[in-house]
Amino acid sequence: MGYSKKYLPLFLGLAVGAGIFLGSKLNFSNPSAKLFSSNAKKEKLNRLIDYIDYEYVDEINTDSIVDVTVNSILENLDPHSVYIPPEELEGITESMQGDFIGIGVTYYSFRDTISVINTIKGGPSEKSGIKAGDRILMADSDTLFGESLLRDRLADKLKGELNSQVQLKVFRQGTGVFDVVVKRGRVPLKSVDASYLINDDLGYIKINRFAETTFKEFKRALDSLRNEGAQSLVVDLRDNGGGFIAPALKMADEFLKDDVLIMFTKNKKGTIENNFATNKGDFEEGKIYVLINENSASASEIFAGAIQDNDRGTIVGRRSYGKGLVQREMALGDGSAVRLTISRYYTPTGRSIQKPYENGNKEYFNEYLERYKNGEMLSADSIQVADSLKFKTPAGKTVYGGGGIIPDIFVSKDTTRVGETLDYLLRSGRMGRYVFEELDKKRVFYNDLSKENFENEIVITDEFAEGFMKYARRIGVEIELKNYLEQLKKYLKATMAQQLFGTNAFERIINKDDAMIKKVLSLSENE
Repeated sequence: MGYSKKYLPLFLGLAVGAGIFLGSKLNFSNPSAKLFSSNAKKEKLNRLIDYIDYEYVDEINTDSIVDVTVNSILENLDPHSVYIPPEELEGITESMQGDFIGIGVTYYSFRDTISVINTIKGGPSEKSGIKAGDRILMADSDTLFGESLLRDRLADKLKGELNSQVQLKVFRQGTGVFDVVVKRGRVPLKSVDASYLINDDLGYIKINRFAETTFKEFKRALDSLRNEGAQSLVVDLRDNGGGFIAPALKMADEFLKDDVLIMFTKNKKGTIENNFATNKGDFEEGKIYVLINENSASASEIFAGAIQDNDRGTIVGRRSYGKGLVQREMALGDGSAVRLTISRYYTPTGRSIQKPYENGNKEYFNEYLERYKNGEMLSADSIQVADSLKFKTPAGKTVYGGGGIIPDIFVSKDTTRVGETLDYLLRSGRMGRYVFEELDKKRVFYNDLSKENFENEIVITDEFAEGFMKYARRIGVEIELKNYLEQLKKYLKATMAQQLFGTNAFERIINKDDAMIKKVLSLSENE
């Protein structure tokens, strides 16, 4: 297996992790009290744990035994019913709430020092004057540098109660060491990465996950684009692993007419819960294009399926992941929780897009490798779908169930070793490390540079690109660029833009000459 294939599990894990672990947030009723009544099976497990606790010859951590037991039970249910231990639950909850309490910086542990990549716009650190490139040496009396620097410990020192203060000791190039007091505040975790006009009337919105704040972020972006003249819209859900269902339903409602079915769920008892569009839609007439790929899952598929099944827009890209199971989070009483699959969801035509999982979790999560082997990433004709899973939309278009959303317009993936390796270097943060070091050499110049001047004047030279290739070789990545030099330069410039100006600047550069965006432009011109 080549280098690029070796890292495919990493790509998939990053992209669909939210869809696997974060479940949904429909308003299901709480489990009834009778579920917790004692019975022989529960007593059997409790008695075994007690025997081990009090009678076993060696000291045993029975908490770990319980965790293993819970995981073993869930692994035999379905791939998306999961146990979340207490130490992980807080971070997952914060991510899906859409904010956390902190000082509002992104940072690297760089040369045993906290190095600020950038400050969150409008956040506590920006208000206190902290800038990209600053080194945070101390928080109150705690030293935050040295070989024993631990990321978890850092987070504990920088987070805190709302409106509490922390005194930071900071080093800045050209200034030296100084003290600054930062009042902790709510720091947004944005799910809308970018929104801008591609041309005079075509807007673009990219969403990285579906969290509690996603719909509000999306609505603000949509309203802003409409005010700028957008009459058609691209919704980019590539690599969006899902999350809460409710924001996806509200988003779909913006584009669908009153009383149109968005999706429905069915539980083990056969109870069906329908979700219909309301009269709140503000974009029911303009053209819409939805971008998906093999890592678009769960709530992303609900949105794409609703648009496709109602003949409302055009789905562009590659077949999506295929997660059609709905989870509910249930507390276990000790700070841990379980996300248990409680129903399946179906698109408006009645199709389930859940891919099979009868052969175990390993085969389920490695299914994407089969897509590579059978040529699906290169040709729509290689997508394998049973005739029994064909459905018809109201306009007579054929759509398919049984494993993801198949796009209306297929766009192939660059599966070459070089192309995938460059994608890995970009998405894994390796490219970001190199760029940070280069920016740090001229920090004052770059910190004073406007976004417009950066886009128009900064050119990535062959020397800069070759410097990165030397850096890549030092970390064990050896690739021959050949026809990929310009792509590497684009990735490097986009990474610089992200560190200097945020994700919106990053996506604008990444999307230049993007195959799916070019396909949308071609479609919109023809229409």
